Amino acid sequence: MPNIHCSVSNCHYWGSGNMCHASEIMVTSDRIGANMPNSYDAPQASTAQPTPVNSAMETCCKTFVPKNSADVKNDGVQRR
Repeated sequence: MPNIHCSVSNCHYWGSGNMCHASEIMVTSDRIGANMPNSYDAPQASTAQPTPVNSAMETCCKTFVPKNSADVKNDGVQRR
């Protein structure tokens, strides 16, 4: 897996050096991110419909889970 950098330090998957330690991530359009529940994440990526955008400003990471959250197990993603 390539290195994924993320500066959101209050995410469960964040690590020093701004490294993402999620076993997988889901990046989609802001439109989908705003309309889908928090449980729509990396496990659904292989069946998700393509969501073209015009710029990086229209994208979002769906893998975010707050540190120390009870929701850590909801998305099926593991911390590496």
